[in-house]
Amino acid sequence: MSPSGDLQETIPVVPGFLLETFSLSSDADDLVSVYIGDDETHRRTLVSPDPTKPYVTLTFAQSLDAKIAGAGGKQLALSGNESMVMTHWMRTMHDAILVGIGTALNDDPQLNTRHLPPLPLHYPYRYYLPRPMILDSNLRLSPDCKLLKNYREGRGRRPWVICSNSIDPSGGDRDAFATRLARRQALEEAGARVLEVRTDHGMISIPELLRTLRGLGIRSLMVEGGASVIKSFLAANKHPAGPDRPAAVAERTFLDMVIITIAPTLVGRDGISYGSDLLAEELPVLRHLNTELFGRDAVVALRAVLERSDRTEQ
Repeated sequence: MSPSGDLQETIPVVPGFLLETFSLSSDADDLVSVYIGDDETHRRTLVSPDPTKPYVTLTFAQSLDAKIAGAGGKQLALSGNESMVMTHWMRTMHDAILVGIGTALNDDPQLNTRHLPPLPLHYPYRYYLPRPMILDSNLRLSPDCKLLKNYREGRGRRPWVICSNSIDPSGGDRDAFATRLARRQALEEAGARVLEVRTDHGMISIPELLRTLRGLGIRSLMVEGGASVIKSFLAANKHPAGPDRPAAVAERTFLDMVIITIAPTLVGRDGISYGSDLLAEELPVLRHLNTELFGRDAVVALRAVLERSDRTEQ
């Protein structure tokens, strides 16, 4: 499934920053990871060393004062065009993209690769379009959102809406159950696939979410925010040892890569930040891999590493 030699020189170039960050080469076989032909099963993708979860890349744009949104979660145009294109290239390298319901409601995102340059007319492959996923505990996503509209119109993949399984009709809260059931039916009728995942202290369990997605064939996941989702993935950084998890990965973070786009702007105290209320022991250990300028923005790549390895190297 390699691109033909005649066309290879004319196709858009994958940013070297991403190839280096994800340990890919410029060889045709590696570049196929961003394309898909007639048989999706032959597409290469990033793979986690832990067989119980996908490869997870956490990525987002922030201001110099570490704000990712404006007051009340208002969407900010932080990324410049060059870094936005880089982010869309990165999307092609992952099986799925995940955002939280706050981002879905505030931004109404499309989570596609529309900013990538056009491919040659007769090129045998097209850009891989990752599956959009919404972390939506209480099923608040609108059936009229762009994600579902694009799917119904044949311009996007079927979105997965991930909710909690915490409401039990036998528990007495029948009105809440009926409301939830109606919301689920509306989303499914609009085209969504709804998945229930176990909760942990009222929040969707990140370990259980990743286990579920891996079991459904998702090998790589790109997490794009917003603030509560970023916090959840940063805080869920320890694996308990288990019979189905090799010892070599038992203490790995749930994250594999963190890529942050830093825009040269300040938002101020009313903006939305992330991570400032997390305890140090909750946070993963990150090792700097690469920093590159994309237009006006600095993009930083960091690898999540074992805490014991990091201490040994110090």
